[in-house]
Amino acid sequence: MTALPDDTSDAGPGSSASPVLPDNAGASTDLVFPDYTGAWTGAVMPALLNGQHPDWLPGPLAGARGVLLLVLDGLGWAMLREQQARMPTLAAMAGGPITTVVPSTTAAGLTSLATGAAPAEHGLTGYRIRVGGEPLNVLQWDKKGPDPATTQPVPPFLGLQVPVVTRAEFRNSGFTLAHLRSGTLIGWKTTATLVEHCRGLASDKHSFVYAYYDGIDKVAHEFGLRNAFVPAELAAADRLVGELLDALPASWALAVTADHGQVHVSAGDAIALDAVAGMVAAYGGEGRFRTLYARRGAVRDLAQACEERYADAGWVFTRERLFDEGWLGPHASLEVRGRVGDVILAARKPVIFSDPEWSQEAAMRSHHGSLTAAEMLVPLVAARGRS
Repeated sequence: MTALPDDTSDAGPGSSASPVLPDNAGASTDLVFPDYTGAWTGAVMPALLNGQHPDWLPGPLAGARGVLLLVLDGLGWAMLREQQARMPTLAAMAGGPITTVVPSTTAAGLTSLATGAAPAEHGLTGYRIRVGGEPLNVLQWDKKGPDPATTQPVPPFLGLQVPVVTRAEFRNSGFTLAHLRSGTLIGWKTTATLVEHCRGLASDKHSFVYAYYDGIDKVAHEFGLRNAFVPAELAAADRLVGELLDALPASWALAVTADHGQVHVSAGDAIALDAVAGMVAAYGGEGRFRTLYARRGAVRDLAQACEERYADAGWVFTRERLFDEGWLGPHASLEVRGRVGDVILAARKPVIFSDPEWSQEAAMRSHHGSLTAAEMLVPLVAARGRS
């Protein structure tokens, strides 16, 4: 088994496009700025569909007749590096870490993977956002919500109808229609059917297939990272990768990436925002990337109070700073800016910032969304098929 590098300095893709720290990052070495002009998740799909091979793409992808892009929801680079003994197939694949998006969460990350656009452009700027002044839980989006095509206007997969192998129950959700609508959806109910669908699609009829598996993220949220459950799930995911390699012909390549990593948050490490509640009209985002919509006229006071009370546990941003510094990417419209709260708390310690209206969030033992390396760095690895 090939040992994975300990950091990005000698990693495959990271060696030519290491995560960039902005000038305002200060002394923190754990704050990662997304590399929107280089090796980031949103650049993977366009490069593969356009037949490009920038130097940060793993070598096995060059010259491949077709590519299966597998997204393992929740698999951070740190998790793969630390648990590589459980994931020998992935650990032996060529590649290294790339950056995901801000916030480092599924709604924003998967949409960037499918569209090639940063959150500032595609507009799905977090788990819970405001669209047209109304709250939207992106992952629980139903027919009563806003129109997916206007809420997220960037055509997925460059407008091409590529095969998309994902969970069958996701087919008609608002989020699926927003970020996968130009794909030809093929539903799976077990990992065995996922593999067989991919086996059948790896033919002369296609040159690119997108597949999605969410087991790692589900298990991590429920059980956290400090017991036997996640290692067991990582081993299962690694077996899935091996089965996909066995299903693909040698003329095809398998590329594996993710939308975000994970941070373990122990019970009791939820920070209540009682000290600023009187200045908050509504809460958005999620525990490690909490966005606060201020009461009228209270934006400046809210930002100052958050800085005084919570700066030791997290980075405090105003909406203007977050967008002006490019954390969500360039070209944000006024409408997209308005989807994010006036003040943002991005956790740096292993904590979450509580939403008093969403108490069940504190029951989850693993979280993501913030700017730390554990959440922001994800793998991009590849190997040729073995069939």
